[in-house]
Amino acid sequence: MSLNLSDLRKQQQNLFYSSYTKDIKNRKKALLKLRKVIIEKEDAICNALYADFKKPKFESLVTETQFVLGEISHVLNKLELWAKPKKVGASLSSFPSKDWIQYEPFGSVLIISPWNYPFMLAISPLIGAIAAGNTVVLKPSENSPATSKILFKIISSVFKSDHAVVIEGDAETSQDLLQKKWDYIFFTGSSRIGKIIYLSAAQHLTPVTLELGGKNPCVIDESVPINLTAKRIVWGKFLNAGQTCVAPDYILVHRTVKDELIKHLIKNIKLFYGEEIEKSADYARLASDIHFNRLKEMLANKKLLFGGKTNSEDRYIEPTLLDEPNLESSVMQEEIFGPILPILSYSSKEEIHRIITNYEKPLALYVFSRKKAFQKYMMTNFAFGGGAINDTVIQITNKKLPFGGIGNSGIGTYHGKHSFELFSHKKSIIKKANWLDLPLRYAPYNLPLWIVKKIKLLF
Repeated sequence: MSLNLSDLRKQQQNLFYSSYTKDIKNRKKALLKLRKVIIEKEDAICNALYADFKKPKFESLVTETQFVLGEISHVLNKLELWAKPKKVGASLSSFPSKDWIQYEPFGSVLIISPWNYPFMLAISPLIGAIAAGNTVVLKPSENSPATSKILFKIISSVFKSDHAVVIEGDAETSQDLLQKKWDYIFFTGSSRIGKIIYLSAAQHLTPVTLELGGKNPCVIDESVPINLTAKRIVWGKFLNAGQTCVAPDYILVHRTVKDELIKHLIKNIKLFYGEEIEKSADYARLASDIHFNRLKEMLANKKLLFGGKTNSEDRYIEPTLLDEPNLESSVMQEEIFGPILPILSYSSKEEIHRIITNYEKPLALYVFSRKKAFQKYMMTNFAFGGGAINDTVIQITNKKLPFGGIGNSGIGTYHGKHSFELFSHKKSIIKKANWLDLPLRYAPYNLPLWIVKKIKLLF
């Protein structure tokens, strides 16, 4: 590691305490420069993503660079409005006064980003942290080395290290970073590592955001248009070769339409990627050998409905459909995070409830149905981070919606205004007037107690 962490931490503290980052003009200036550099290096970013796991350029543009550019533009348009103190009505207990909420940056933020969307999931939280007035240390994943290198180049060209810096390295580097005291930690990754992050942060009482994952159910009833449903599931599941935290993890389909759904899922997989999927330019690869081997083991002794072909040299796993795997098997016990889609069937709401509640609260839930009552049942009877009705994944595309998990799938939400608020402390302030000062609150307490008990009704 070329930078001494203690020195870097001190430099960032000094910049923060100078109030440089609190100046809205400086925040916008940095974000404008970041947007300019990303536009200039967009092709190089796409090339890096392809080098890491053969991510198709269309997917790299839509889900990585253009997503981030849209986020920056949105923040630039709204930042001054978001940052203004928000007036609130005074209470009788503080009358006469002026009361407001003032947004204040936390200070030095540590962001640890993952390998599945290695550019977007590094830059998106950084945008929010900078917009809120913080300094940033960004640790990208070692499993996407080409993207990590270009992240280093971009951040180095936009920011001085006392404002924002990329530190590359392996798990040991992350451990070194976590031993330091930060003002905020933002982590995207697995629940297993999230628990380690949380424990480390607890040593310093550091606030955290954990963007994790889970077994996201996709429930389909008998009323749906089958082909459109299948098309939207295939897109959401096999985008980025299934390495998407909000991708459907398993299907729960009504028994009466299961066979027809399978037929249309297979048809749309072939329509998207051709008969020889391994030759498709539109299908990504897995990001690491460890991840490939883990997923390959999940396929052992399973009933295949489609797919199952693998190529270890290319880290390729064909889009694969599994028929009714045992709920105790690894493919149904762990978050899959790859191009394997188990298909389970149900006959009643009780079966749906039993299976979904067998797992921790997921990051996403999807329901396909024409029935409003069934849609409402699914949206209100299960806890999950966010979801969609009659589509998959799209809930993350609306910058006005918060994105984040619940319970085992995460803590905290971000995107758009929610990112600015996440990286800001909401400071409550009351400015009390001097022209009136009621003596009732001061000792000696002469107010009858029966009146004291009634006071709460006034607030």
